Amino acid sequence: MSNIKWIFVLYSLGAILSMALIGIAIALRNIPLIFVFLVLLFVIMGFGFKTKKKMRDEGLL
Repeated sequence: MSNIKWIFVLYSLGAILSMALIGIAIALRNIPLIFVFLVLLFVIMGFGFKTKKKMRDEGLL
């Protein structure tokens, strides 16, 4: 557990936050915000997977 990759913790917290914001946008019945937060979720998760692949290729994982 001493090898925590903090960048992945930040990516996961960002994804969780965007999921929560999607729920809030649904509760507010605001369609544009739902799409904005969905795109944000895909972008954050994309950066996370891209970073993981890059670190795996460099042998850091």
